[in-house]
Amino acid sequence: MRSRETRVTRGLAPRFIFVAKFGAAMIVLYVIVALNPVNDRVIVPFTELVAKASGAVLRMSDGGIETAGTVIHSPRFAIDVRNGCNGIEAIILLCSAIIAFPATLRSRLTGLLAASIAIQLINVVRLSSLFWLGAYQRRIFEIFHVAVWQSLIILAAISMFVLWSFKFAEKPLVATR
Repeated sequence: MRSRETRVTRGLAPRFIFVAKFGAAMIVLYVIVALNPVNDRVIVPFTELVAKASGAVLRMSDGGIETAGTVIHSPRFAIDVRNGCNGIEAIILLCSAIIAFPATLRSRLTGLLAASIAIQLINVVRLSSLFWLGAYQRRIFEIFHVAVWQSLIILAAISMFVLWSFKFAEKPLVATR
């Protein structure tokens, strides 16, 4: 008969493995994104695309809004979408959790793609609302920029992982003894 301590330790092992894989994936993904060639050839063009998408959303209600590179501007206000505001950190968090979770490759790839798209759609709404706040409610812009929206984006990423892990992640087949 196994002792309670052995059962508890054995039950904790998958959790420790998840945390270790999660941490390693976070480090690897952050290092990759931090490399200048990756930043210049992938992240900056991606950020420009996010700025253009946000500008397109904003132009639906105000035709005087333009984008140039990572900058969204109008006569009233301008924002420069930079690293930290492009949704990449939330995607790295989400991807790291999905990579670390025991699931099939197909399930992981589907989760990574769907959740990354969802994060970016939320980020376009975020950037659009921040631009509007900056143009028309500047006194509350900073609190929404730093506290409200950053928290909501991270919460969305965590929620998507939890939803994916419970509802959509196909567990790999475990070898029987």
